Amino acid sequence: MSRTHLVVIPSYNTGPRLAETVAAARAAWPVVWVVVDGSTDGSAAPLRAIQDPGFRLIERPSNGGKGAALHDAFEAAASAGFTHALAMDADGQHPADRIADFMSASAAHPEAMILGTPVFGPEAPRLRVRGRRISNWWTGLETLWCTRGGEPIADSLYGFRIYPIAPLLEVMRRTQFMRRYDFDAEAAVRLAWRGVPACNIPAAVRYFAPAEGGVSHFRYGRDNLLLTGMHTRLVFGFLWRLPALLWRRSRA
Repeated sequence: MSRTHLVVIPSYNTGPRLAETVAAARAAWPVVWVVVDGSTDGSAAPLRAIQDPGFRLIERPSNGGKGAALHDAFEAAASAGFTHALAMDADGQHPADRIADFMSASAAHPEAMILGTPVFGPEAPRLRVRGRRISNWWTGLETLWCTRGGEPIADSLYGFRIYPIAPLLEVMRRTQFMRRYDFDAEAAVRLAWRGVPACNIPAAVRYFAPAEGGVSHFRYGRDNLLLTGMHTRLVFGFLWRLPALLWRRSRA
């Protein structure tokens, strides 16, 4: 039983995929927490029967977004003494068989955020693969393409990653943002601003078709507008921090 690292899976109406993802994660790591974010599809029901000291189910009464669900889990995990959390999606897109590798990297570099770099299969929607390059470019600019003692943030949107809990909570407690789809990119940028180094590790991502039980809550218009607003805010934050970032880059 790990006393420092756990897996956190936020979920909203992911259907049968949730139970499959949880089973795969529990087979790979002994401590797995699930946050059901106001789901209405009954997907939490099978999880309530799990009796395991390493498993915890947190049920939010209403949907608040991915970042809000993770925030609740991180606060509870910190109170329980955990220091690092691996976040992964509930829809089966992320590779549970890489959990142990990521945890090992985090144990070797506890000061770092361990970021998954997506390796897309042929089924990945081309529009989403190409579109994320825009967010990645802005993230690179906002961090001057480097973090102290680490690597550039290779991908800003891939949610399969390990966070040091304490600095992330310090960031999240100071802002009302980072509660929905904007969480992944903003978390990486703000941690980089705090000097948390990045370590990038390739990991596969699979997109399931609806006939395969695939569930996606991504909406091109709504979520791209959310990301645009997020990067606008971050650019202003970047300009304010520019002298410090330039000094840090000169010493990196």
